[in-house]
Amino acid sequence: MFAPSLHRRDCAAKQQERQRQLDALPTSFSEGCTEQDNEILDLSLRELVHRHEAGTLSTPAILQAYGKKVVSAQKATNCLAAVMLQESMISNPSGSPTRSEQKSSTHPPARMLSGVLVSVKDCIDVEGYDTTMGYSSKVNKPASSSAAIVRLLQDAGAIIHVKTTTPPGLLGLETSSDVFGRTSNPYNANFVSGASTGGGAALLASRGSLIEIGTDIGGSVRWPAHCCGIYGMRSSIGRFPSLGTLPPLPGQEFVGTSCSPMARRLDDLEEFWKRVVDMNPWNYDHTCVPLPWRQVDIQHTILRWGIIWDDGIVPPTPACRRALEWVSDALTRQGHEVVNFTPPPITEGFSIGLQLCFSDAGAGYFKPLRRDEKLDPVMSGSRSLLGMPLFVKRLLAMLTRSLTGDEVWASLTESLHTKTAAEERALVVARDEYRERWHDAWEAEGLDFVLTMPHPLPAIPKGAAEKVTLISAAVGMICNVVDYVAGVLPVTFVNGESDALPKDFQTSDVYKRMSAVSKGAYSVYDAEAMHGLPVGVQVIGRRFEEERVLQAMKVVEHSLEQSGRKFTPRVF
Repeated sequence: MFAPSLHRRDCAAKQQERQRQLDALPTSFSEGCTEQDNEILDLSLRELVHRHEAGTLSTPAILQAYGKKVVSAQKATNCLAAVMLQESMISNPSGSPTRSEQKSSTHPPARMLSGVLVSVKDCIDVEGYDTTMGYSSKVNKPASSSAAIVRLLQDAGAIIHVKTTTPPGLLGLETSSDVFGRTSNPYNANFVSGASTGGGAALLASRGSLIEIGTDIGGSVRWPAHCCGIYGMRSSIGRFPSLGTLPPLPGQEFVGTSCSPMARRLDDLEEFWKRVVDMNPWNYDHTCVPLPWRQVDIQHTILRWGIIWDDGIVPPTPACRRALEWVSDALTRQGHEVVNFTPPPITEGFSIGLQLCFSDAGAGYFKPLRRDEKLDPVMSGSRSLLGMPLFVKRLLAMLTRSLTGDEVWASLTESLHTKTAAEERALVVARDEYRERWHDAWEAEGLDFVLTMPHPLPAIPKGAAEKVTLISAAVGMICNVVDYVAGVLPVTFVNGESDALPKDFQTSDVYKRMSAVSKGAYSVYDAEAMHGLPVGVQVIGRRFEEERVLQAMKVVEHSLEQSGRKFTPRVF
Protein backbone atom coordinates (compact mmCIF):
# COMPACT_ATOMS: atom_id res chain seq x y z
CA MET A 1 0.00 0.00 0.00
CA PHE A 2 1.19 3.49 -0.82
CA ALA A 3 1.42 6.05 1.96
CA PRO A 4 -0.90 9.04 1.60
CA SER A 5 0.59 12.09 -0.06
CA LEU A 6 1.70 15.08 1.99
CA HIS A 7 -1.33 16.91 0.67
CA ARG A 8 -3.83 14.29 1.82
CA ARG A 9 -2.03 13.84 5.12
CA ASP A 10 -2.13 17.56 5.91
CA CYS A 11 -5.76 17.92 4.84
CA ALA A 12 -6.76 15.07 7.12
CA ALA A 13 -4.69 16.48 9.99
CA LYS A 14 -6.30 19.91 9.62
CA GLN A 15 -9.82 18.51 9.62
CA GLN A 16 -9.03 16.39 12.65
CA GLU A 17 -7.65 19.43 14.45
CA ARG A 18 -10.83 21.38 13.70
CA GLN A 19 -12.95 18.50 15.01
CA ARG A 20 -10.91 18.35 18.23
CA GLN A 21 -11.52 22.08 18.72
CA LEU A 22 -15.26 21.54 18.29
CA ASP A 23 -15.27 18.49 20.57
CA ALA A 24 -13.56 20.53 23.30
CA LEU A 25 -16.52 22.91 23.53
CA PRO A 26 -19.05 22.51 26.36
CA THR A 27 -21.83 20.05 25.58
CA SER A 28 -24.32 22.87 26.10
CA PHE A 29 -23.09 24.41 22.84
CA SER A 30 -24.76 21.52 20.99
CA GLU A 31 -28.14 22.31 22.51
CA GLY A 32 -30.81 24.60 21.10
CA CYS A 33 -30.85 28.29 21.94
CA THR A 34 -32.70 29.39 25.05
CA GLU A 35 -34.80 32.54 25.24
CA GLN A 36 -31.83 34.32 26.85
CA ASP A 37 -29.53 33.12 24.05
CA ASN A 38 -31.87 34.52 21.42
CA GLU A 39 -32.11 37.83 23.25
CA ILE A 40 -28.30 38.09 23.12
CA LEU A 41 -28.19 37.16 19.44
CA ASP A 42 -30.76 39.87 18.70
CA LEU A 43 -28.73 42.61 20.41
CA SER A 44 -27.23 45.22 18.11
CA LEU A 45 -23.51 45.83 18.29
CA ARG A 46 -24.11 49.06 20.17
CA GLU A 47 -26.45 47.40 22.70
CA LEU A 48 -24.14 44.43 23.26
CA VAL A 49 -21.11 46.65 23.92
CA HIS A 50 -23.09 48.86 26.30
CA ARG A 51 -24.44 45.95 28.33
CA HIS A 52 -21.12 44.11 28.40
CA GLU A 53 -19.27 47.20 29.59
CA ALA A 54 -21.96 47.93 32.16
CA GLY A 55 -21.58 44.43 33.59
CA THR A 56 -25.17 43.37 32.88
CA LEU A 57 -24.09 40.90 30.18
CA SER A 58 -21.26 38.46 30.83
CA THR A 59 -18.68 37.10 28.44
CA PRO A 60 -19.73 33.46 29.12
CA ALA A 61 -23.34 34.30 28.22
CA ILE A 62 -22.24 35.88 24.92
CA LEU A 63 -19.94 32.96 24.13
CA GLN A 64 -22.67 30.44 24.88
CA ALA A 65 -25.27 32.13 22.69
CA TYR A 66 -22.95 32.57 19.73
CA GLY A 67 -21.16 29.28 20.43
CA LYS A 68 -24.39 27.37 19.89
CA LYS A 69 -24.84 29.04 16.52
CA VAL A 70 -21.20 28.37 15.60
CA VAL A 71 -21.73 24.65 16.19
CA SER A 72 -25.02 24.49 14.31
CA ALA A 73 -23.65 26.60 11.44
CA GLN A 74 -20.69 24.27 11.04
CA LYS A 75 -22.98 21.24 10.92
CA ALA A 76 -25.24 22.88 8.34
CA THR A 77 -22.74 24.67 6.11
CA ASN A 78 -19.14 23.57 6.91
CA CYS A 79 -17.97 27.17 7.30
CA LEU A 80 -15.18 26.94 9.92
CA ALA A 81 -11.42 26.79 9.45
CA ALA A 82 -10.46 27.04 13.14
CA VAL A 83 -12.33 27.32 16.44
CA MET A 84 -10.99 29.58 19.21
CA LEU A 85 -14.06 29.65 21.46
CA GLN A 86 -12.50 27.44 24.12
CA GLU A 87 -9.46 29.68 24.33
CA SER A 88 -11.74 32.73 24.65
CA MET A 89 -13.59 31.14 27.54
CA ILE A 90 -10.35 30.44 29.39
CA SER A 91 -8.50 33.68 28.66
CA ASN A 92 -11.37 36.08 29.30
CA PRO A 93 -13.89 34.25 31.49
CA SER A 94 -15.73 37.21 32.97
CA GLY A 95 -15.17 40.09 30.58
CA SER A 96 -11.99 41.30 32.28
CA PRO A 97 -9.72 43.73 30.38
CA THR A 98 -7.65 42.21 27.61
CA ARG A 99 -3.88 42.01 27.86
CA SER A 100 -3.45 44.85 25.37
CA GLU A 101 -5.43 47.29 27.46
CA GLN A 102 -2.96 46.90 30.31
CA LYS A 103 0.02 47.89 28.16
CA SER A 104 1.56 51.27 27.48
CA SER A 105 -0.32 54.40 26.48
CA THR A 106 0.48 53.79 22.80
CA HIS A 107 -2.95 52.18 22.55
CA PRO A 108 -5.00 53.69 25.41
CA PRO A 109 -7.82 51.67 27.01
CA ALA A 110 -10.86 52.06 24.77
CA ARG A 111 -13.21 49.10 24.92
CA MET A 112 -15.24 50.28 21.95
CA LEU A 113 -16.00 46.69 20.91
CA SER A 114 -16.28 45.11 24.33
CA GLY A 115 -17.70 41.60 24.06
CA VAL A 116 -18.26 41.73 20.29
CA LEU A 117 -17.62 38.35 18.65
CA VAL A 118 -15.69 38.73 15.40
CA SER A 119 -14.84 35.94 12.98
CA VAL A 120 -11.92 36.31 10.58
CA LYS A 121 -11.27 34.80 7.19
CA ASP A 122 -8.50 32.23 7.05
CA CYS A 123 -6.11 34.59 5.29
CA ILE A 124 -5.77 36.85 8.34
CA ASP A 125 -2.98 36.06 10.78
CA VAL A 126 -3.97 35.16 14.34
CA GLU A 127 -1.00 34.37 16.55
CA GLY A 128 -0.69 30.66 17.22
CA TYR A 129 -3.05 29.57 14.44
CA ASP A 130 -2.46 28.53 10.85
CA THR A 131 -3.30 30.92 8.03
CA THR A 132 -3.94 28.33 5.33
CA MET A 133 -5.74 30.37 2.64
CA GLY A 134 -7.18 26.98 1.68
CA TYR A 135 -3.73 25.58 0.74
CA SER A 136 -2.59 22.33 2.36
CA SER A 137 1.05 23.47 2.12
CA LYS A 138 0.27 26.13 4.75
CA VAL A 139 -1.07 23.65 7.32
CA ASN A 140 0.95 23.29 10.54
CA LYS A 141 2.57 26.70 10.13
CA PRO A 142 1.01 28.88 12.83
CA ALA A 143 1.41 32.64 12.60
CA SER A 144 4.04 34.12 14.91
CA SER A 145 2.07 37.35 15.33
CA SER A 146 -1.43 38.66 14.72
CA ALA A 147 -2.57 40.93 11.90
CA ALA A 148 -3.06 44.63 12.60
CA ILE A 149 -6.86 44.32 12.58
CA VAL A 150 -6.74 41.43 15.06
CA ARG A 151 -4.54 43.40 17.47
CA LEU A 152 -6.79 46.45 17.13
CA LEU A 153 -9.91 44.39 17.80
CA GLN A 154 -8.37 42.77 20.86
CA ASP A 155 -7.35 46.18 22.17
CA ALA A 156 -10.94 47.34 21.65
CA GLY A 157 -12.28 44.41 23.72
CA ALA A 158 -13.57 42.28 20.85
CA ILE A 159 -13.33 38.48 20.92
CA ILE A 160 -11.91 36.63 17.89
CA HIS A 161 -13.75 33.33 18.19
CA VAL A 162 -13.33 31.49 14.85
CA LYS A 163 -11.59 31.55 11.49
CA THR A 164 -13.68 30.87 8.39
CA THR A 165 -13.19 28.88 5.22
CA THR A 166 -11.87 30.05 1.85
CA PRO A 167 -11.15 28.41 -1.52
CA PRO A 168 -7.46 27.76 -2.27
CA GLY A 169 -5.67 31.06 -2.77
CA LEU A 170 -8.84 33.09 -2.18
CA LEU A 171 -9.94 33.10 -5.82
CA GLY A 172 -13.05 31.48 -7.29
CA LEU A 173 -16.83 31.57 -7.23
CA GLU A 174 -17.29 28.81 -4.66
CA THR A 175 -15.76 28.27 -1.21
CA SER A 176 -14.42 24.74 -1.46
CA SER A 177 -11.02 23.21 -0.76
CA ASP A 178 -9.42 19.87 -0.07
CA VAL A 179 -8.28 21.28 3.28
CA PHE A 180 -11.75 22.03 4.68
CA GLY A 181 -14.28 20.67 2.19
CA ARG A 182 -17.15 22.54 0.57
CA THR A 183 -19.07 25.34 2.30
CA SER A 184 -22.77 25.48 1.46
CA ASN A 185 -25.38 28.21 1.48
CA PRO A 186 -27.45 28.30 4.70
CA TYR A 187 -30.60 29.05 2.69
CA ASN A 188 -30.18 25.99 0.47
CA ALA A 189 -27.40 23.44 0.89
CA ASN A 190 -27.41 22.70 -2.86
CA PHE A 191 -26.06 26.16 -3.61
CA VAL A 192 -22.82 28.01 -2.92
CA SER A 193 -22.25 30.61 -0.23
CA GLY A 194 -20.09 32.65 -2.60
CA ALA A 195 -16.35 33.20 -2.49
CA SER A 196 -13.88 33.83 -1.32
CA THR A 197 -15.34 34.98 2.02
CA GLY A 198 -17.97 32.26 1.69
CA GLY A 199 -17.31 30.72 5.09
CA GLY A 200 -17.77 34.04 6.84
CA ALA A 201 -20.96 34.83 4.92
CA ALA A 202 -22.49 31.45 5.77
CA LEU A 203 -21.54 31.88 9.44
CA LEU A 204 -23.00 35.39 9.63
CA ALA A 205 -26.26 34.38 7.97
CA SER A 206 -26.47 31.52 10.47
CA ARG A 207 -26.03 34.03 13.34
CA GLY A 208 -22.71 32.50 14.40
CA SER A 209 -20.91 35.84 14.47
CA LEU A 210 -21.71 39.52 14.81
CA ILE A 211 -18.96 40.69 12.41
CA GLU A 212 -16.79 38.91 9.86
CA ILE A 213 -13.50 40.34 8.59
CA GLY A 214 -13.12 39.35 4.96
CA THR A 215 -11.07 40.43 1.95
CA ASP A 216 -12.09 41.56 -1.51
CA ILE A 217 -10.10 41.73 -4.77
CA GLY A 218 -12.94 41.12 -7.22
CA GLY A 219 -16.11 40.88 -5.15
CA SER A 220 -14.92 38.40 -2.50
CA VAL A 221 -16.89 40.18 0.23
CA ARG A 222 -19.79 41.37 -1.93
CA TRP A 223 -20.58 38.17 -3.88
CA PRO A 224 -20.93 36.11 -0.65
CA ALA A 225 -23.04 38.90 0.92
CA HIS A 226 -25.32 38.75 -2.13
CA CYS A 227 -25.51 34.93 -1.93
CA CYS A 228 -26.27 34.77 1.81
CA GLY A 229 -28.49 37.80 2.41
CA ILE A 230 -26.10 39.85 4.55
CA TYR A 231 -24.21 43.17 4.31
CA GLY A 232 -20.67 43.79 3.12
CA MET A 233 -18.66 46.74 1.85
CA ARG A 234 -15.27 46.85 0.17
CA SER A 235 -13.36 49.97 1.13
CA SER A 236 -10.83 51.95 -0.82
CA ILE A 237 -7.30 50.65 -0.35
CA GLY A 238 -5.78 52.11 2.81
CA ARG A 239 -8.96 52.90 4.73
CA PHE A 240 -9.18 49.63 6.70
CA PRO A 241 -6.16 47.94 8.33
CA SER A 242 -4.81 45.09 6.21
CA LEU A 243 -1.26 44.49 7.47
CA GLY A 244 -0.94 40.79 8.30
CA THR A 245 -3.69 39.84 5.85
CA LEU A 246 -2.37 37.55 3.14
CA PRO A 247 -3.45 38.50 -0.42
CA PRO A 248 -4.32 36.02 -3.18
CA LEU A 249 -1.65 37.43 -5.50
CA PRO A 250 1.45 38.27 -3.43
CA GLY A 251 3.19 41.47 -4.48
CA GLN A 252 0.44 42.48 -6.91
CA GLU A 253 -0.69 46.00 -6.02
CA PHE A 254 -2.13 47.20 -9.32
CA VAL A 255 -5.60 45.96 -8.30
CA GLY A 256 -5.60 46.07 -4.52
CA THR A 257 -7.08 43.57 -2.09
CA SER A 258 -9.34 45.35 0.37
CA CYS A 259 -9.66 44.01 3.91
CA SER A 260 -13.31 44.71 4.72
CA PRO A 261 -15.96 43.76 7.30
CA MET A 262 -19.36 42.12 6.84
CA ALA A 263 -22.38 42.05 9.16
CA ARG A 264 -25.89 40.68 9.61
CA ARG A 265 -27.35 44.16 10.07
CA LEU A 266 -26.55 47.42 8.34
CA ASP A 267 -26.50 49.43 11.58
CA ASP A 268 -23.94 47.00 12.97
CA LEU A 269 -21.75 47.32 9.89
CA GLU A 270 -21.76 51.12 10.14
CA GLU A 271 -21.18 51.13 13.89
CA PHE A 272 -18.31 48.65 13.56
CA TRP A 273 -16.66 50.75 10.86
CA LYS A 274 -16.94 53.88 12.98
CA ARG A 275 -15.48 52.24 16.07
CA VAL A 276 -12.56 50.68 14.19
CA VAL A 277 -11.63 54.04 12.65
CA ASP A 278 -12.04 55.72 16.04
CA MET A 279 -9.34 53.33 17.29
CA ASN A 280 -6.84 55.10 14.97
CA PRO A 281 -5.97 52.05 12.83
CA TRP A 282 -3.01 53.91 11.31
CA ASN A 283 -1.27 53.37 14.66
CA TYR A 284 -1.51 49.62 14.03
CA ASP A 285 -0.94 49.54 10.27
CA HIS A 286 1.42 51.98 8.57
CA THR A 287 -0.41 51.48 5.25
CA CYS A 288 -3.65 52.90 6.69
CA VAL A 289 -4.59 56.43 5.66
CA PRO A 290 -4.92 58.64 8.80
CA LEU A 291 -8.46 59.66 7.92
CA PRO A 292 -10.79 60.04 10.93
CA TRP A 293 -14.44 58.98 10.75
CA ARG A 294 -16.66 61.70 9.29
CA GLN A 295 -20.27 62.11 10.39
CA VAL A 296 -22.50 62.03 7.33
CA ASP A 297 -26.29 62.36 7.23
CA ILE A 298 -27.97 62.18 3.83
CA GLN A 299 -31.21 60.59 5.01
CA HIS A 300 -33.25 63.68 4.13
CA THR A 301 -31.33 64.70 1.01
CA ILE A 302 -32.60 64.28 -2.53
CA LEU A 303 -29.92 62.20 -4.23
CA ARG A 304 -29.10 61.45 -7.85
CA TRP A 305 -28.57 57.74 -8.52
CA GLY A 306 -27.20 56.19 -11.70
CA ILE A 307 -28.15 52.61 -12.55
CA ILE A 308 -25.98 50.27 -14.60
CA TRP A 309 -28.49 47.68 -15.79
CA ASP A 310 -26.08 45.54 -17.79
CA ASP A 311 -22.29 45.14 -17.56
CA GLY A 312 -21.98 44.31 -21.26
CA ILE A 313 -20.83 40.77 -20.52
CA VAL A 314 -23.63 38.86 -18.76
CA PRO A 315 -27.04 40.55 -18.53
CA PRO A 316 -28.75 40.27 -15.14
CA THR A 317 -30.95 37.22 -14.69
CA PRO A 318 -34.62 38.01 -13.95
CA ALA A 319 -34.25 37.82 -10.15
CA CYS A 320 -31.25 40.17 -10.13
CA ARG A 321 -32.90 42.61 -12.52
CA ARG A 322 -36.04 42.65 -10.39
CA ALA A 323 -33.97 43.58 -7.32
CA LEU A 324 -32.58 46.58 -9.21
CA GLU A 325 -36.06 47.50 -10.44
CA TRP A 326 -37.43 47.37 -6.90
CA VAL A 327 -34.69 49.69 -5.66
CA SER A 328 -35.15 52.09 -8.57
CA ASP A 329 -38.90 52.23 -7.96
CA ALA A 330 -38.53 52.64 -4.18
CA LEU A 331 -36.01 55.49 -4.52
CA THR A 332 -38.16 57.26 -7.11
CA ARG A 333 -41.19 57.04 -4.82
CA GLN A 334 -39.14 58.80 -2.12
CA GLY A 335 -38.38 61.69 -4.47
CA HIS A 336 -34.86 60.73 -5.51
CA GLU A 337 -33.58 61.11 -9.06
CA VAL A 338 -32.81 57.79 -10.73
CA VAL A 339 -31.19 57.80 -14.16
CA ASN A 340 -29.56 55.26 -16.43
CA PHE A 341 -25.78 55.46 -16.29
CA THR A 342 -23.36 54.33 -18.98
CA PRO A 343 -19.80 54.20 -17.60
CA PRO A 344 -16.68 53.47 -19.63
CA PRO A 345 -17.02 49.88 -20.93
CA ILE A 346 -16.84 47.46 -18.02
CA THR A 347 -15.37 44.86 -20.37
CA GLU A 348 -12.39 47.16 -20.96
CA GLY A 349 -11.73 47.82 -17.28
CA PHE A 350 -12.18 44.16 -16.41
CA SER A 351 -9.67 43.14 -19.09
CA ILE A 352 -7.11 45.65 -17.80
CA GLY A 353 -7.63 44.47 -14.22
CA LEU A 354 -7.41 40.79 -15.06
CA GLN A 355 -4.22 41.26 -17.07
CA LEU A 356 -2.63 43.18 -14.20
CA CYS A 357 -3.66 40.54 -11.67
CA PHE A 358 -2.18 37.76 -13.77
CA SER A 359 0.76 39.62 -15.27
CA ASP A 360 2.96 36.86 -13.83
CA ALA A 361 0.68 34.22 -15.41
CA GLY A 362 -0.52 33.34 -11.91
CA ALA A 363 2.90 32.17 -10.67
CA GLY A 364 2.39 33.60 -7.17
CA TYR A 365 -1.10 32.17 -6.88
CA PHE A 366 -0.28 28.67 -8.12
CA LYS A 367 3.09 28.29 -6.35
CA PRO A 368 1.71 27.06 -2.96
CA LEU A 369 -0.46 24.43 -4.68
CA ARG A 370 0.54 20.82 -4.34
CA ARG A 371 0.45 18.44 -7.27
CA ASP A 372 -2.70 16.56 -6.22
CA GLU A 373 -4.55 19.57 -4.79
CA LYS A 374 -7.90 20.40 -6.35
CA LEU A 375 -8.74 23.94 -7.43
CA ASP A 376 -12.01 25.75 -7.98
CA PRO A 377 -12.97 24.74 -11.56
CA VAL A 378 -12.87 28.41 -12.52
CA MET A 379 -9.22 28.61 -11.49
CA SER A 380 -8.37 25.24 -13.05
CA GLY A 381 -9.58 26.61 -16.37
CA SER A 382 -7.63 29.81 -15.81
CA ARG A 383 -4.50 27.78 -15.06
CA SER A 384 -4.84 25.89 -18.33
CA LEU A 385 -5.38 29.10 -20.27
CA LEU A 386 -2.48 30.91 -18.61
CA GLY A 387 -0.17 27.98 -19.30
CA MET A 388 -0.86 27.84 -23.04
CA PRO A 389 1.77 29.16 -25.47
CA LEU A 390 0.84 32.63 -26.70
CA PHE A 391 0.61 31.54 -30.35
CA VAL A 392 -2.00 28.91 -29.36
CA LYS A 393 -4.03 31.54 -27.53
CA ARG A 394 -3.93 33.85 -30.51
CA LEU A 395 -5.07 31.01 -32.76
CA LEU A 396 -7.94 30.20 -30.39
CA ALA A 397 -8.92 33.87 -30.25
CA MET A 398 -8.94 34.07 -34.04
CA LEU A 399 -11.12 30.96 -34.29
CA THR A 400 -13.48 32.28 -31.61
CA ARG A 401 -13.96 35.55 -33.47
CA SER A 402 -14.54 33.87 -36.82
CA LEU A 403 -16.82 31.11 -35.58
CA THR A 404 -18.82 32.80 -32.80
CA GLY A 405 -18.07 36.51 -32.96
CA ASP A 406 -17.54 36.45 -29.19
CA GLU A 407 -15.14 39.37 -28.78
CA VAL A 408 -15.14 39.28 -24.94
CA TRP A 409 -13.91 35.70 -24.78
CA ALA A 410 -11.52 36.12 -27.70
CA SER A 411 -9.81 39.22 -26.32
CA LEU A 412 -9.37 37.71 -22.86
CA THR A 413 -7.98 34.50 -24.34
CA GLU A 414 -5.20 36.28 -26.19
CA SER A 415 -4.45 38.90 -23.53
CA LEU A 416 -3.82 36.66 -20.50
CA HIS A 417 -0.12 35.86 -20.66
CA THR A 418 3.08 36.75 -18.81
CA LYS A 419 3.77 40.45 -19.23
CA THR A 420 7.10 42.16 -19.73
CA ALA A 421 7.91 45.11 -17.46
CA ALA A 422 7.06 47.48 -20.32
CA GLU A 423 3.71 45.77 -20.97
CA GLU A 424 2.89 45.87 -17.27
CA ARG A 425 3.61 49.60 -17.05
CA ALA A 426 1.51 50.25 -20.13
CA LEU A 427 -1.38 48.47 -18.42
CA VAL A 428 -0.97 50.65 -15.34
CA VAL A 429 -1.20 53.71 -17.59
CA ALA A 430 -4.32 52.24 -19.20
CA ARG A 431 -5.80 51.58 -15.74
CA ASP A 432 -5.19 55.17 -14.66
CA GLU A 433 -6.72 56.53 -17.85
CA TYR A 434 -9.72 54.24 -17.33
CA ARG A 435 -10.12 55.54 -13.77
CA GLU A 436 -10.07 59.10 -15.08
CA ARG A 437 -12.81 58.28 -17.59
CA TRP A 438 -14.98 56.82 -14.80
CA HIS A 439 -14.49 60.02 -12.81
CA ASP A 440 -15.39 62.18 -15.82
CA ALA A 441 -18.51 60.13 -16.64
CA TRP A 442 -19.63 60.32 -13.00
CA GLU A 443 -19.10 64.07 -12.91
CA ALA A 444 -20.86 64.61 -16.23
CA GLU A 445 -23.98 62.93 -14.87
CA GLY A 446 -23.79 64.73 -11.52
CA LEU A 447 -24.24 61.47 -9.63
CA ASP A 448 -24.18 60.86 -5.91
CA PHE A 449 -24.12 57.05 -6.16
CA VAL A 450 -24.29 54.23 -8.69
CA LEU A 451 -26.42 51.09 -8.41
CA THR A 452 -25.62 47.73 -10.03
CA MET A 453 -26.23 44.06 -9.51
CA PRO A 454 -23.51 42.47 -7.33
CA HIS A 455 -23.45 39.60 -9.84
CA PRO A 456 -25.70 38.63 -12.76
CA LEU A 457 -26.93 35.54 -10.88
CA PRO A 458 -28.07 34.66 -7.37
CA ALA A 459 -26.07 31.96 -5.58
CA ILE A 460 -25.18 29.29 -8.13
CA PRO A 461 -25.49 25.50 -7.74
CA LYS A 462 -22.55 23.70 -6.19
CA GLY A 463 -20.06 22.61 -8.82
CA ALA A 464 -21.42 25.00 -11.47
CA ALA A 465 -18.62 27.58 -11.34
CA GLU A 466 -16.93 26.27 -14.47
CA LYS A 467 -20.03 27.07 -16.53
CA VAL A 468 -20.49 30.49 -14.96
CA THR A 469 -16.78 31.45 -15.29
CA LEU A 470 -14.81 34.15 -13.51
CA ILE A 471 -15.69 36.61 -16.28
CA SER A 472 -19.23 36.80 -14.86
CA ALA A 473 -17.82 38.66 -11.84
CA ALA A 474 -16.73 41.68 -13.90
CA VAL A 475 -19.32 44.03 -12.38
CA GLY A 476 -17.85 43.31 -8.96
CA MET A 477 -14.20 43.51 -9.93
CA ILE A 478 -14.58 46.85 -11.68
CA CYS A 479 -14.88 48.57 -8.28
CA ASN A 480 -11.48 47.16 -7.35
CA VAL A 481 -9.98 48.36 -10.63
CA VAL A 482 -11.15 51.96 -10.06
CA ASP A 483 -10.77 51.59 -6.24
CA TYR A 484 -14.30 52.79 -5.53
CA VAL A 485 -16.17 51.98 -2.33
CA ALA A 486 -18.93 49.42 -2.95
CA GLY A 487 -21.45 47.94 -0.56
CA VAL A 488 -23.97 45.14 -1.00
CA LEU A 489 -27.28 44.85 0.83
CA PRO A 490 -30.03 42.22 0.52
CA VAL A 491 -33.22 43.26 -1.25
CA THR A 492 -35.41 40.25 -1.98
CA PHE A 493 -35.54 36.49 -2.56
CA VAL A 494 -35.71 34.53 -5.79
CA ASN A 495 -39.31 33.78 -6.72
CA GLY A 496 -39.62 30.47 -8.56
CA GLU A 497 -42.54 31.69 -10.68
CA SER A 498 -42.12 35.40 -11.36
CA ASP A 499 -38.33 35.18 -11.82
CA ALA A 500 -38.40 32.24 -14.22
CA LEU A 501 -37.02 32.55 -17.73
CA PRO A 502 -39.56 32.26 -20.56
CA LYS A 503 -40.11 28.66 -21.65
CA ASP A 504 -38.90 29.48 -25.14
CA PHE A 505 -35.87 31.42 -23.89
CA GLN A 506 -33.23 29.22 -25.50
CA THR A 507 -34.85 29.63 -28.91
CA SER A 508 -35.36 33.37 -28.53
CA ASP A 509 -33.40 36.06 -30.37
CA VAL A 510 -32.16 37.38 -27.01
CA TYR A 511 -30.49 34.04 -26.24
CA LYS A 512 -29.09 33.67 -29.75
CA ARG A 513 -27.40 37.08 -29.48
CA MET A 514 -25.75 36.16 -26.17
CA SER A 515 -22.03 35.52 -25.92
CA ALA A 516 -20.73 32.10 -24.96
CA VAL A 517 -19.94 33.48 -21.49
CA SER A 518 -23.55 34.64 -21.04
CA LYS A 519 -24.98 31.36 -22.31
CA GLY A 520 -22.80 29.43 -19.88
CA ALA A 521 -23.91 31.59 -16.95
CA TYR A 522 -27.58 31.39 -17.91
CA SER A 523 -27.36 27.60 -18.25
CA VAL A 524 -27.26 27.27 -14.45
CA TYR A 525 -30.06 29.76 -13.75
CA ASP A 526 -33.16 27.90 -12.55
CA ALA A 527 -35.58 30.14 -10.65
CA GLU A 528 -37.61 27.20 -9.38
CA ALA A 529 -34.55 25.48 -7.88
CA MET A 530 -33.25 28.83 -6.60
CA HIS A 531 -36.56 29.82 -5.01
CA GLY A 532 -35.94 31.46 -1.63
CA LEU A 533 -32.29 32.37 -2.20
CA PRO A 534 -31.39 35.99 -1.27
CA VAL A 535 -30.75 38.62 -3.93
CA GLY A 536 -28.92 41.89 -3.30
CA VAL A 537 -27.91 45.12 -4.99
CA GLN A 538 -24.60 46.94 -5.05
CA VAL A 539 -24.25 50.61 -4.04
CA ILE A 540 -21.10 52.29 -5.37
CA GLY A 541 -19.51 55.50 -4.14
CA ARG A 542 -16.21 57.11 -4.97
CA ARG A 543 -12.83 56.67 -3.30
CA PHE A 544 -12.76 57.00 0.49
CA GLU A 545 -16.52 57.56 0.67
CA GLU A 546 -17.11 54.72 3.11
CA GLU A 547 -19.28 56.86 5.40
CA ARG A 548 -21.42 58.07 2.49
CA VAL A 549 -21.88 54.60 0.98
CA LEU A 550 -23.06 53.18 4.31
CA GLN A 551 -25.54 56.05 4.54
CA ALA A 552 -26.63 55.44 0.94
CA MET A 553 -27.27 51.78 1.76
CA LYS A 554 -29.49 53.02 4.59
CA VAL A 555 -31.38 55.26 2.16
CA VAL A 556 -32.00 52.26 -0.10
CA GLU A 557 -33.10 50.09 2.80
CA HIS A 558 -35.43 52.77 4.18
CA SER A 559 -36.94 53.41 0.73
CA LEU A 560 -37.66 49.70 0.27
CA GLU A 561 -39.28 49.54 3.70
CA GLN A 562 -41.45 52.56 2.88
CA SER A 563 -42.54 50.76 -0.30
CA GLY A 564 -43.62 47.72 1.71
CA ARG A 565 -40.67 45.67 0.51
CA LYS A 566 -38.53 45.35 3.62
CA PHE A 567 -36.06 42.47 3.47
CA THR A 568 -36.51 40.06 6.36
CA PRO A 569 -33.82 37.36 6.56
CA ARG A 570 -34.63 33.82 7.55
CA VAL A 571 -33.74 33.10 11.17
CA PHE A 572 -31.41 30.12 11.46
